[in-house]
Amino acid sequence: MDLPNKVQIKEVGPRDGLQNERKFISTEAKVEWINQLSETGMNYIEITSFVHPKWIPALCDAVDVAAQIKRKKGVTYAALVPNSKGLEKALAANLDEISVFMSASETHNLKNINKSINNTFPVLEEVVKGALSAGKKVRGYVSTVFGCPYEGVVPLHSVKKVTNKLFEMGVYEVSLGDTIGVANPQQMETVLTELEKTFSVSSLALHLHDTRGMALANTLVGLTKGITVFDSAVGGLGGCPYAKGASGNIATEDLLHMLQEMKIDTGIDFDRLMNAAKYIEKIIDKPLPSRQLKL
Repeated sequence: MDLPNKVQIKEVGPRDGLQNERKFISTEAKVEWINQLSETGMNYIEITSFVHPKWIPALCDAVDVAAQIKRKKGVTYAALVPNSKGLEKALAANLDEISVFMSASETHNLKNINKSINNTFPVLEEVVKGALSAGKKVRGYVSTVFGCPYEGVVPLHSVKKVTNKLFEMGVYEVSLGDTIGVANPQQMETVLTELEKTFSVSSLALHLHDTRGMALANTLVGLTKGITVFDSAVGGLGGCPYAKGASGNIATEDLLHMLQEMKIDTGIDFDRLMNAAKYIEKIIDKPLPSRQLKL
């Protein structure tokens, strides 16, 4: 198999992993967990989201979390930002990188952002412009690339339109989300083959949810297509508040295990990562979906 020698895992557990938890995780526990993750060798952690607390109560302590974590040299600390107000807080917290997000499907975008796709573009453009002016890199997320809980199959032209618009704004990378975990390997091959006709594979990432146990299989297809950046969440935490039935992200430790067995370098220490996974499972006080945690 033609596979990359090295890939980057972007840890989204503290943000995407916790945003849907009903039990509020204390600021102290979040900070301790992020500090543990910083010591694993990973070089990218999305620590929180500067969304209004009314929409995501689980992350209402974003400012405090950003202020209290120990920042390790070589680690990028990022946060999700929905609008200019969120950007002000993120810049004040001196985050290294900003993420913006929207959906490829109209209905999910309305549920998630409360705006149509076309009306979302100006809002995100303002965020991207402001972040770039402040010297911050900006990453883009596109949700429901492989299927929408409201509309079903999402046309590829919609995915291309949103992805292209984000690149035009100035994002350096777009993470393609299988928000409800419906993608299959054949579909993954088809979508990536089509997208690489328009976009450089080196500027695309995959954000896969494991709702139906397909995330590792889809990851393998991504690897064969030249994708070298993958989002994941320790423990398999996560889910989308606006996508009924969406379960957790691909577990970072499951992804890491597969990559290590295939001799693909990530720079992450497996034992330290497992300690961080066990820590957050204990804090959340329920079994997490991670297969490695069940061994």
